[in-house]
Formats: sequence, structure tokens, C-alpha cells
Amino acid sequence: MVEIERGKAAAKEIGARIIIGAGGGKVLDTARGVASDLMLPVVNCPTIASSDAPCSALSVVYTDEGVFEQYRIYGRNPDLVLVDTDVIAKSPARFLAAGMGDALATWFEAKVCASGGVKNMRGGASTRSALALAELCYRTLLADGFSAMNAVAAQQVTPALERIVEANTLLSGLGFESSGLAAAHAIHNGLTTAAATHRYMHGEKVAFGVVAQLMLESQPAAVVNEVLALSTSVGLPVTFAGVGLQQPGTEEIREIALRAMAPGETIHNEPFPIRLENVVDALIAANAAGETFCRSRC
Repeated sequence: MVEIERGKAAAKEIGARIIIGAGGGKVLDTARGVASDLMLPVVNCPTIASSDAPCSALSVVYTDEGVFEQYRIYGRNPDLVLVDTDVIAKSPARFLAAGMGDALATWFEAKVCASGGVKNMRGGASTRSALALAELCYRTLLADGFSAMNAVAAQQVTPALERIVEANTLLSGLGFESSGLAAAHAIHNGLTTAAATHRYMHGEKVAFGVVAQLMLESQPAAVVNEVLALSTSVGLPVTFAGVGLQQPGTEEIREIALRAMAPGETIHNEPFPIRLENVVDALIAANAAGETFCRSRC
């Protein structure tokens, strides 16, 4: 909120007629907030494909300490989104992987919301087209994620990289906004209460949240292993240690779970009552699954 207010003051000072955000997710979220409050058009120019922020009509707001605070929902999506994959190809590979972590949640959360008749992020009903986009997002990650990471490592634009940039920014953005969020993003929000996670990116924490959501839902081993294989192939975290938590104690895990299941959180879109002990168990089980997978395959 502080950065949005600072941006508004600067825009008013120069009499801005349009707001342009160029950078990563936090920059684009700030630009959208400024534009919405000032009722100005906004252009988003992501220089990294690290999240699905570019196309969405909301901002994720954090405190100055890096703890999740709120989602700000706007009345309109960006007026224009420009992505230059030559720029993306020259960015650190970690950013692209984080974008895949954010995109990874789209299909699993969209399925929950669509099957449960949950209202989407804009307060409307999920559509079949939204669900199809979310599924295409996941299938693209499975097919092209590893190759796209190699392309960025070589700083080359390839068809695989083009498709992953589309998945990270457009398919994921439309998929989550038009279908909804569930446990994975709520667990991300819970993880932000632990200071040790603050140096990790949004999508990295979401990736671990996906594994925890699968555990919470008692998904089949084949599904879990497919997600673990994809995540580890592109360098996404699948354990507590992967998001900075070295052997967290029971109380720390409980604090993460409590924040994840706060009133109004998207974890309550899951099709069963959310109980603290179940969320704690899911977090512990996700870590164990990730450790076991890595010992045998990584």
C-alpha cells in the first residue's frame, strides 16, 4: 500500500494520463493499484515471466516486512500487456521457474473452484473456457517447462520458451482470475508469516503450496509424483528447506497453517471443512513427500 500511495503522489505531481508498469510482479501490481485509484489506463510490460500478474485485475499487497496483507480487486484488467520474449530470455532462470510455480497452481485450484461452484476472483461463476485455459496451462508446463529453462540458460528464444511465457502470464492469469484460488495460494500466504521465507519468490512458495494442497485433498500418488517431477525438473522447491524453513518446529508450522486458514482465505474453497490439524498434517506430508522424491530421483 505504501508503494501504491507513493506512485499515486508521483503521478499526480506530473499530471500523468497513463500509468506504465515495467518490471516484475510487484511493480505491475503497484502500477495497477495506482491506475485504478486514479482512474487512469494502465499498460503492463513484464520484464520477467515470474508470475501471472501481468494480465490480472488485482494486486497482491504485502506489508513492509513481506507478510501477505490482502488482495485488491479492480474493476478492469490492464488496457495493454506487452511482453518481449527477447527480454525474458535474458533474465535469470529462477524468475521463469517461479512463474511456472505460480502457474502450476492454476489447474489444481481452478478444478476445486469449478467443481464446487465457487465464485471466481471477480465474484462471478467459473466457465468451461476458464477451466480449459487452466488445464492448457498445466499441460504446457508439463510439455515445455524443462526445455524453456534450458532456453533461458542459453539466453535463446525458442518455441518452448514462447509457450511457457504464454502459460505463465496469460493462461495462468486468465485461468486463476476466471476460476478462482484454493489451498495452494492460501498456504503461500501462510508461509509469508515465517521470516525465513521472505527471500523466496511468490511462485516458489506457491509451488510448495500446490504439493500441500494435493496432500490436503488426498490426491493419488501418480498426481503427486507428476507434480513433484515437474517441479524438481525446473528447480522449484518441494520441501520446507526449499522455501527457507530448516526443520521448522510444530508451533511454526501451526502458525503457517493458522494464517493459511484465516477467515476469507481461499483455502475455504476446498470441498470439505478446513481444520487446523488437517492443514498442519498436509504441510508435514508435503515436506515428507518432497524429501522422499528428491532422495530417490533428484
